[in-house]
Amino acid sequence: MSFDAMAGTRGARQPKGRVMRWMNALMARRIGRGSKFMGFDALVLRTIGRKSGEERRTPVGWFPGADGSRLIVASAAGAPKNPAWYYNLAANPEVLIDIDGTTIAVRAEQLHGAERAEAWERITAAAPRFAEYQVKTDRELPVIKLTERH
Repeated sequence: MSFDAMAGTRGARQPKGRVMRWMNALMARRIGRGSKFMGFDALVLRTIGRKSGEERRTPVGWFPGADGSRLIVASAAGAPKNPAWYYNLAANPEVLIDIDGTTIAVRAEQLHGAERAEAWERITAAAPRFAEYQVKTDRELPVIKLTERH
């Protein structure tokens, strides 16, 4: 399936700016060695910028998928637009993640339909704040499945 989440027309203010980039870099260093982020199991998503071609490292919370995959949500805290890393994944879905001191090659896939609904139920049961983010915006928050490449 494709990466096809549209931006919304309303939502919370998306965190950004120099301080946010500094915080992301700090958290990415800590998480890459094995840590939690805002109470979640966390990983560092290593994407390639779709415009710059440069590697981008973004800390994100993850949830276990039913098939052993990892699920992440492009929530941007309920902002009207998807986070930049979502568009980087759309342009290049074969990426690396750093988790517990290990780098793993994965393929990213946006979930749709019943598969997304089942994953969303699991995610919001484990972390109700994602349901709160969904209420803030009129876009459907994309759920991305990361599957290990061999």
